[in-house]
Amino acid sequence: MSQTPVKPADRGPQPKVPSQAKVPSQRDMASAAHLSLITPTPEQEQQVRASLRQAHSHWSLGPITLRFERRGAIVYLILVIAILTVGTVSVLLGDYDISVGDVFGAIFGTQRFDDPLVPYFVNQVRLPRVVSGILVGMALGTSGAIFQVLSGNPLGSPDIIGFTRGSATGAILAIMFFGGSTPIVAAGAIGGGLITAAIVYGLSWRGGVAGYRLVLVGIGVGAVLAAINSLLIVKADLAAAQKAQQWMAGSLNASLWPQSGMIAVALVLLLPAAWSQFRAMTLMPLGDPLAIGLGVRVERSRLVMVVVGVALMAVAVAAAGPISFVALAAPHLVRRITRTPGVGLIGAGLMGAFLVLVSDLIARRIFAPNELAVGVVTGSLGGIYLVILLAMEWRKRV
Repeated sequence: MSQTPVKPADRGPQPKVPSQAKVPSQRDMASAAHLSLITPTPEQEQQVRASLRQAHSHWSLGPITLRFERRGAIVYLILVIAILTVGTVSVLLGDYDISVGDVFGAIFGTQRFDDPLVPYFVNQVRLPRVVSGILVGMALGTSGAIFQVLSGNPLGSPDIIGFTRGSATGAILAIMFFGGSTPIVAAGAIGGGLITAAIVYGLSWRGGVAGYRLVLVGIGVGAVLAAINSLLIVKADLAAAQKAQQWMAGSLNASLWPQSGMIAVALVLLLPAAWSQFRAMTLMPLGDPLAIGLGVRVERSRLVMVVVGVALMAVAVAAAGPISFVALAAPHLVRRITRTPGVGLIGAGLMGAFLVLVSDLIARRIFAPNELAVGVVTGSLGGIYLVILLAMEWRKRV
């Protein structure tokens, strides 16, 4: 008996065999793990927002809302109070004793004095010196913060790069050949600083300006200018050499209202220009490619920052001479106190003003009635700070 074979079509509908599931590769698993790490959960987002609210404060001025770090704001407020306190003490202390009430009465004009020397010493001698010290310190601190960002180096300041020596060269030439009046010396210092900056910037250009190249070229140019300054002083006549040497020590002894007004006008023009580059200064330390990708015109911003930083330094040097190490130390101290790695132009300016005022008070009273130049005190303290800074950097690398 023969059997008829069953055709496949006669077997009825066949069940679907599920296709073999694709085994994820190691790369896919790593990508998924990475995605889970960078994608926050709702709970994590709430924690981040809460931490930001704790660390930052918001201040609304009509349609404008200002956001600032709470710790930095507290530090800045403390610096302002410290500056006012040290400034008041500086006006009080001197060979001619003046009480606190007489000081405020002379400043605000609310008191009549039988002794005309009281308002004279307050308004014409001590107060212009304090105001000049504050403005000079703000200019130096802001300039130092700008150049440390530009160079990407903690030692990048006008003192180290050589711009301060360029301003000193211009001032010495003005003293030797043009009589050495205050406006001429100021013009010579500003012109010398700008010319030195142009030379350093030009020698550092290789399709752009790298921070390390700017520092190295600046150190070399500064060494040459230091030798030129010594040669100029040796070749000058006795009166010009003495005046140039006294000026190079850096002093606020001859500070009057005209010098204070000159620095104030310069800061009104230059500080907003520096603050306008805040975004570029924040992104440039991340690298030029990333900054360009985020919309920063790197070379244009770098040129503006160089011009503004040199102008701030030159104005300070023109008013008080080369006061060393303030531009180097002020940004470092602010970053350590506020515990922020970013750019703090306002904080650096306030710290610079505080350092200059304290150093000037020490210079005035440590050997009273004899007075030292404030540059001697800042140089001594700055040398110690530089040694500490180098030791800390060396420990990080070991």
